[in-house]
Amino acid sequence: MNKNRSGNFRNGRAARTIVCGLLVALAVTGMASAQEKTELKFRGGIGVIPVTGVAAGGTVTLNVVRGVNPAGPWRIADLDADVSSYGRIRVRGRGLLLAAGNGIGTNAGASVFATLFCGPANTATAHSSDRVALDVDGDFRIDDVLSPAPPTGCDAPVLLIRNGAGSGVWFAAGIPELGRLEK
Repeated sequence: MNKNRSGNFRNGRAARTIVCGLLVALAVTGMASAQEKTELKFRGGIGVIPVTGVAAGGTVTLNVVRGVNPAGPWRIADLDADVSSYGRIRVRGRGLLLAAGNGIGTNAGASVFATLFCGPANTATAHSSDRVALDVDGDFRIDDVLSPAPPTGCDAPVLLIRNGAGSGVWFAAGIPELGRLEK
C-alpha cells in the first residue's frame, strides 16, 4: 500500500491533484478578496467639540456636520474603520467617553452607530450601520453592512460615530486615510 502511494507521487497523479486543488483554492480566495476590497479607511478619531464659535452678540454656532447636530463634549482615544467596496464596515473604537459635566469620564450608558456620508456637504448621502452598546470604558466594535449600500466611489467621505438612541447626534468623527488605499 505504501509502495502504491509512493508510485502515485512519482507518476505525478497525486502531485497534479494537490496542485489543482491549491490553484482552485487560490482562485476562490482571490475572488473573495476582490469582492471585499477595502475602499475607505479611517485612522484616528476626533471627539466632538459642540460649538465652533460665538458671535459678538452671543449667538452660538453649533458644530453641525452633514446636517447632524453635535452632542455635548465627548472624547475618543482611538478609532480604526474600514469600508469595503460593497458597504461592509468594520469599526474599532476605544475610549469614547463624556468629556464634560457630572458624567465626565463615563460612557453615559450610550449605544452608537456609524454613518458614512458620501458627497459634498449639501448633497451628501448617508449610509448607516446598526447600533452597538459602548463598553464601560467606552470601547466598541461594529462589524456590519451599511444601509443603504454606499456608491462605488464615495466622494468627500465623512464618518461619524453617532448616538444610537433618540436624536442620533454625533460623538466622534473618523480621520480619513486619503491617497493610501489598497489597490
